[in-house]
Amino acid sequence: MLKALFRLLARLPLPIIHGLGVVLGWVAYLTDKRFAKRIRENLALAGIAENQGRQSQLVRQCVKETGKGLTESLAIWFRPPESALKWVKVCEGWEHVEKALADKNGLIFLTPHLGCFEITARYYASTGPISVLFKPARKGWMADLIEEGRSHSQIKLAPTTMGGIRSLMKALRNDEAVGILPDQVPDSGDGVWANFFNQPAYTMTLVSKLAEASQATVLVAFGERLSWGRGYIIHIEPLNTEATPQNINDAIERLVRLRPEQYLWSYGRFKQPRQRVDAPKAATD
Repeated sequence: MLKALFRLLARLPLPIIHGLGVVLGWVAYLTDKRFAKRIRENLALAGIAENQGRQSQLVRQCVKETGKGLTESLAIWFRPPESALKWVKVCEGWEHVEKALADKNGLIFLTPHLGCFEITARYYASTGPISVLFKPARKGWMADLIEEGRSHSQIKLAPTTMGGIRSLMKALRNDEAVGILPDQVPDSGDGVWANFFNQPAYTMTLVSKLAEASQATVLVAFGERLSWGRGYIIHIEPLNTEATPQNINDAIERLVRLRPEQYLWSYGRFKQPRQRVDAPKAATD
C-alpha cells in the first residue's frame, strides 16, 4: 500500500511534490514536539542567525525545506532514474569528477545532509557505479523500503557494518566511486570529537581511513534545491586539504552557510553516540 502511494507521488510534477512537502513539514513541526525542539535547539547552537528575528525566519524556512526533502526523496526513489535526472538543471564542478576518474585512484563523494542528497548519487550513477554507505533502518518494513528505493541504476548499497566497509574499500580499489554522509553520527569508537559551528560534534573517522588507505580523491557535493520546484543545481568541489574529521566538518560548515535553511537541522548532529563518549568542553582541531 505504501509503495503504491509513493509510486503515485513519484509521478507528480516536482512543484507539487515540494508543495506537499511543505505541508508535511508544518504538520510534523506542529504535532511532533521533539522534531520542533531539535530544529530550534540545533539552529541556536550553530549561532547562524544574528538576531531573534532571523532565527525565527530560519526555523520557518527549515521546516518547509525539511518537508520537501522527505517527499522529494520518496519521489526520487520510485521515479525512473532518467526522469528524475531531468530535474537537475546544471552540475557545477563536474570537471573535478573527470579529473579524479582520469587519475584512477577511486573517488569518495561526501554528501552532507544538505539540500537534496538523494539526487547527487543518482546523478553520478548515470555515468558509473557508486557504492553508498547507509545505516540500516531498525524497522524491517522501512529497511525494505529504503533498499528498494535506493537500489537503482548503478547504485550499490553498503551498510554500516564491517562487510559494508570492506565493499567500499573494494570499490575504491576498482577505481569506482563511493558516497558517504560525512555528518552522520557514528557509533562509539568510530569517531572523534571535532568542531562543527563551534560546537563539539562526534565525527566519523571512516573517511580519513578510506582516503589514506586508497589515496582516493575526496570531493564534497550537494544538490541545491531551487525554489518553487524548479529543480536542482549540483555543486561539486574538491576537499583541498587532508581528509581529517575537522577539515571535513569545516568544509561542510562552509557549504551549510551558503544555504542554512536547506540543512537537516532536525537531525541530531550534536548528539552523543549510542554509547556515551564524553565531549570536550571545547573541541580541538
